[in-house]
Amino acid sequence: MTSRREALKLVAAGALGVPTIAKASATGSDAAPVSTAFACGPTTPIWRLGIEGQRRADLGDGRYLNPVLAGDYPDPTILRDGDDYYMTHSSFEAAPGLILWHSRDLVNWAMVGSALPNPIAIVFAPELVKHHGRYYIYIPFIPAPWSVALRGRRNSIYVIHADDIRGPWSEPVDLGIEGYIDPGHVVGEDGKRYLFLSGIARVALSDDGLATAGPVERVYDGWRYPDDWATEAYALEGPKLIRRGEWFYIITAVGGTGGPATGHMVIAARSRSVNGPWENCPHNPIVRTTDETEAWWSRGHATAVEGPQGDWYFVYHGYENGFRTLGRQTLLEPFEWTVDGWPRALGGDLSAPRPMPSDISAGPHGIVKSDSFEAPQLSAKWSFYGPAVDESARVTVGNGRLVLKGKGAGIPTCSPLTQTVGDRSYEVTVSVELDGTIEAGLLLFFNDRLFLGMGINGERMISYRGGKVSHWREPAPAASTMHLRIVNQRNVVTFFYSLDGINWVRHGVRAEVSGYHANTIDDLLSLRPALFATGEGSAQFRDFSYRGLG
Repeated sequence: MTSRREALKLVAAGALGVPTIAKASATGSDAAPVSTAFACGPTTPIWRLGIEGQRRADLGDGRYLNPVLAGDYPDPTILRDGDDYYMTHSSFEAAPGLILWHSRDLVNWAMVGSALPNPIAIVFAPELVKHHGRYYIYIPFIPAPWSVALRGRRNSIYVIHADDIRGPWSEPVDLGIEGYIDPGHVVGEDGKRYLFLSGIARVALSDDGLATAGPVERVYDGWRYPDDWATEAYALEGPKLIRRGEWFYIITAVGGTGGPATGHMVIAARSRSVNGPWENCPHNPIVRTTDETEAWWSRGHATAVEGPQGDWYFVYHGYENGFRTLGRQTLLEPFEWTVDGWPRALGGDLSAPRPMPSDISAGPHGIVKSDSFEAPQLSAKWSFYGPAVDESARVTVGNGRLVLKGKGAGIPTCSPLTQTVGDRSYEVTVSVELDGTIEAGLLLFFNDRLFLGMGINGERMISYRGGKVSHWREPAPAASTMHLRIVNQRNVVTFFYSLDGINWVRHGVRAEVSGYHANTIDDLLSLRPALFATGEGSAQFRDFSYRGLG
């Protein structure tokens, strides 16, 4: 009988191919059948469908298919805490920020909550650790126009802490480390705590981890790839450190996180001391997209983690071939330790299913994106874009409605309320009712410069494409209440509207949105459904519905 590790090697070598997956048996509240997926190569891989038709990595037959967390969940930082795994990601301008996820098998992930309800700036590539029974998240904050705490300063690294992973979390503590991002925590052979930083630099921490204990020093120059490789920039960043046996390992990214598909990559180095010197891995890069025909592009920012049965994995992000609109998704790739003590990836073609890290699938996966707005508080699955300090005061929720006060003089200044999605095809529907001199509606929103959707102002419908008002004036009836629907079918977007929620009219213009991504607009975000209200007054939203379409 083939062991898990042997099976991983066979998959990496292509010996097992991409076998047909039988329909999974229903297990758990979100179990659903397997669905045809994006074809990459001669065989079409397939995902299992979970809650609301969302794709799920766990195929239910002892294998999984990437991504393990579909949608824009970049820069993953993962903590093993006994039998539990916790993970969070960059949340950028979102409020609340730092969504925490929990798993027992590295494949099925359930949302724990938010560690940062009111970010003081843009959150970029955090580090989640546990030390002496306390949890810490080291957070690079990057100034934004609304960042009062960092006004007049460069980006700085802060820390929050908690005695329970579910909180409450402390207020951010400024470590005074300016000009760096991507912290990676490690305890040295001397028992002292350190943060490694982009560059790669290092700074010692106090015993409680809440202050620095020395200067920032440059400690590692990285590994240089050939100059003729197609990359975005060298960009030595994302240091993640582990200690195994007599060695410290530093896993870093180079090549830039966007740009050409072959750019972002993972490299490794090791030292017997946290003080160096660092020896580069002889088979760097250990992870890289080498061809644009591969299923996953720009793979990098990896953390090495031991699985529940002793195997090892890299957790990192990547863009899905053909669906950069979904942002950088969380991927899981197995690796082995060579006889001479170096990590060697076993993933091969990531379009193929591979053995689960555990023999038993543990727990539910994902979150319900639909919202009836019955609860008296806004779910952490919603987040404001570009929020002010008091942005949450704009929202009243409960009894079947979400009331959103108007803001700004248009969509670029109104801080829409967004949700991350990870399906290549999906449908979103909502009802909106106006109160006052206001425009409100439903969007697919990338950032304040790039979006599309529909709004109503009581007199007419306003259509948006390419981040501006469309030349097309849709002949929708004047109404202060309307049902709106957006269908995104593999990057082809169609709008619908209805006065009664039963009889629907298709909007006169369709859009192709595969270009709504970071390489177009230079922001590391994703295209996602959004509710907006701009002007004076408020809008009432009801019955937000999400449905994955495979």
